[in-house]
Amino acid sequence: MTKKQRAHAIIELLKEEYPDAHCTLDYDEAWKLLISVRLAAQCTDERVDKITPLLYEKYPTIEALAEAPVEEIEAIVRPCGLGKSKARDISACMHMLKEEYHCQVPDTLEELLKLPGVGRKSANLIMGDVFGKPAIVTDTHCIRLVNRMGLVDGIKDPKRVEMALWKLIPPEEGSDFCHRLVYHGREVCTARTKTPYCDRCCVAEVCKKCI
Repeated sequence: MTKKQRAHAIIELLKEEYPDAHCTLDYDEAWKLLISVRLAAQCTDERVDKITPLLYEKYPTIEALAEAPVEEIEAIVRPCGLGKSKARDISACMHMLKEEYHCQVPDTLEELLKLPGVGRKSANLIMGDVFGKPAIVTDTHCIRLVNRMGLVDGIKDPKRVEMALWKLIPPEEGSDFCHRLVYHGREVCTARTKTPYCDRCCVAEVCKKCI
């Protein structure tokens, strides 16, 4: 079985297991997803979703956040960890959106990557979830699982994993595929247990670790 054949088989098996693929962060506007993804670094989505409503209650718009003192943003987002750097990035990002993009989130990867605190993972998430464009989000679940499954070989660098997956995953499948990897990584192919739950894995029949 080639890597491309394995990838296509895994895509279909994950579709059957997790038919409803979506981002696990709560948001209703593109700029809010930018903030949530930044806050989610080294923090759980659940905690982020508890903190962001407090932030938006006080600063409900891009303009309000752009003008807010960084110290006040930090005071709210501190429970997400790395409060100082995250607050600084949020402030700078909202300021750039206000001053250079007329409070609109850009819809190209190149422009998204110009925003403070936005890396390839965040930019791809916005591209796929907000704009419905081809995207591959190489978060920790994605990197761990595609290595275990045999889609990449010992590659841990997020950009290199992304580039390798672009050769295997149909563009229209990339975003949902990565969301399904998050579900699967949390429920079955876990990182925190000594071994993943291969006995109840929906992709075991084609996973390189299991065959």
